[in-house]
Amino acid sequence: MRVLISTYGTRGDVQPFIALAKALKAHGHAVALCTPTGFRATVERHGVPYAHMDNAVLELTEAVLRAPTRAEQRRLFKGFGAIVRAGLEDEWRAAQELEPDVLVYHSKALGSHHIAEKLGAAELLAMPLPLTPTREFPVPMLPAFRLGGWLNALSYKLIPLANAVWAGATNDFRVKSLGLAPLSRFADPLKKVDGSAVPALYGFSEQLLPRPADWPPHVQVTGCWFLDEADSWTPPAELRAFLEAGPPPVYVGFGSMGGAHADARAATVLKAVALTGERAVVATGWGGLKADALPRHVFRLDAAPHDWLFPRMSAVVHHGGAGSTMAGLRAGKPTVICPFLGDQPFWGHVVLRAGVGPRPVPQKSLTAERLAEAIRAAHSPSVRALAEAMGERIRAEDGAARAVQLIEQEHSRWSHRRHAAT
Repeated sequence: MRVLISTYGTRGDVQPFIALAKALKAHGHAVALCTPTGFRATVERHGVPYAHMDNAVLELTEAVLRAPTRAEQRRLFKGFGAIVRAGLEDEWRAAQELEPDVLVYHSKALGSHHIAEKLGAAELLAMPLPLTPTREFPVPMLPAFRLGGWLNALSYKLIPLANAVWAGATNDFRVKSLGLAPLSRFADPLKKVDGSAVPALYGFSEQLLPRPADWPPHVQVTGCWFLDEADSWTPPAELRAFLEAGPPPVYVGFGSMGGAHADARAATVLKAVALTGERAVVATGWGGLKADALPRHVFRLDAAPHDWLFPRMSAVVHHGGAGSTMAGLRAGKPTVICPFLGDQPFWGHVVLRAGVGPRPVPQKSLTAERLAEAIRAAHSPSVRALAEAMGERIRAEDGAARAVQLIEQEHSRWSHRRHAAT
C-alpha cells in the first residue's frame, strides 16, 4: 500500500501526521508526508519520507497569527489565494512521484480530495477534531457549545460555505492541472463526485469526547496520534534544576497563538501565578508570551516535547489546540484552556463537561484574577482525580495503530471495488 499524507498549518497540525506516517511505515507500507518545508527536518528526523510543500503556507500562517490587529490579519489573508493555489500543485507533484493508492489528508490540504478523484485512489479525511454533522454538538469552529439538536446538525453547513472561499483556486486546479470538470462553489468537501461519503478518521480520544451515536459507520474515532519525543530530547540543565528545586509547577503556554500583545499577556500570567502561590514553567512558543525578567518561582522555556514536560507538571494552561489538550490529559493533568479562536473554545467546553478542567477563560476576557481562579479550580481534588483517571485510559489507547488498521480496511474495500469494476 502506498499512502500519501498531506497537511499544513501549525506544529499541532503536523505532529499527529508524522506519528501516523511512522505507524504506517512500521506496518510495511510506503508512505510520504507532504507538508511545508519548515517541518522537513522534523519529518525526516523521525524517519518519514518527506514530500515538498512550499514554506510560504507556513510563513503566512505565522504572520496572520502574529498580526497585531484584525485589519492587518485581513490584509495578510488576501495573499492566501495564490499560496493555496501553489500548494495544490505541490500536493499534485507529490502524488505523481509516489503514485499512491490511498490519500490521507487534513481538511486544510485542499488538493488531496480532487487528486484522489483524478487517480481513482482511495481517500480518507484525517483530523484531530470532528467535522462530521451530529446533533450532539455544533461544528467546532462555532464559539457556542449548546445550540440544541437540530441547530447543532445545521451548523455543519458552514463547512461548504467556508470551502467556497477557495473554490476559485480548487476549480482552476481541477480544470487546468487535473483535467477534471469544475465543481459547484458550495460542493460538500465530505462527499465524492458520485455522492458517496468520504471516510473520516478522527484522531482524538473518546475518553474525552465520545463518538456521537448518530455518526455513520464510515466515520471512526481512533484515539490520538501521539508523536513521542521524550526519549530523544535532552532537557536543559537549568530546567532540570528548577523542577528538582520544588513541587511540580503549573505549565503555561499558548503555542503558536497570539504574537500580538505578548508582553501584556505575559504580565497577566505572571500576576496570576503570583496570586496562586504556584511555581510555573512559562513556554514562549511562537511569541504568545514574551517574558524577560522573571521571579525565582517561574522558569522560562522556549519549547519542550509535551510527552516529556507535561507529566512533570501539576496542571497545564494553554490555548486549547486539540494536540495540546490531548497531550495534557494523556499526562493525567488538570487542564485550563484560554482559547483564542477556531476550535479552541470547543475543546475548552469539552474539558469542562468532562470535569477535567474549569470553565475556559477566553483570551479576550483574560485577567490575572480570572486565570488565578481557574488555576485554583484545576487543583481541586475532584478535578485532579478525574484528570488522572482519564490519563490512564488515554495512555491505554493506540490511536495510530487503530488508524492504520482502518486505512488498510479502506484500501481493501477500494481494491475490491476496483477489481469488480474491471
